[in-house]
Amino acid sequence: MATEPQAAGDKRVEAEAACAELAAVLKRTGIVLPSLGVDPVSYGYAQPRPLIELGRCNLETTHRLIALLDRAAR
Repeated sequence: MATEPQAAGDKRVEAEAACAELAAVLKRTGIVLPSLGVDPVSYGYAQPRPLIELGRCNLETTHRLIALLDRAAR
């Protein structure tokens, strides 16, 4: 039972690190998602399943993100 809080803590650290890494990569391409963050509600499960909330962005940012992903997919 003692490992459960540690596992939840590990998941939280992993999710926050992944969120920060995504923000940094997007920023290097000139894209900022102002609502990007870890969804705190997703920690409420018996086994934590953290979700990254990408949030809302304007049309200009959406088009830039589409172009970036399209180039990466080729």
